[in-house]
Amino acid sequence: MAGLQAGSPTPTALTVHGQSHILEVAFSDGAEFKIPFELMRVYSPSAEVQGHGPGQEVLQTGKREVDVVELEPIGNYAVKPVFSDGHESGIFSWDYLYYLGSEQSRLWDDYLSRLQAAGAERDAPMLEAGGHACGSH
Repeated sequence: MAGLQAGSPTPTALTVHGQSHILEVAFSDGAEFKIPFELMRVYSPSAEVQGHGPGQEVLQTGKREVDVVELEPIGNYAVKPVFSDGHESGIFSWDYLYYLGSEQSRLWDDYLSRLQAAGAERDAPMLEAGGHACGSH
């Protein structure tokens, strides 16, 4: 999902709604999605979130109120959001945005299940690798 697959729908409009914490995306096939910033942040395609292989994902918490403070275009195939918590290493291809929009109900269910399995709270601060909560990242 890292790149743009041939024949895939491309965005015709991208609108950042800061007050409602939503990225609205309209695609060339007529699909329109309202993707919450929180969903984008917890499913960021970055190695920081996804790890470097299966089973290395880092469960994200405390992202309910995260904002997108900047949306940087990456060529003709992606955008790189800069989130208010400082995260800015995820590159969201058009394919990946379409995936997040079209699968968001299933992705939310999966996220909530992973939180429950880990005994974690959705709004709890992130724990640093050393095991302590830190608001500086």
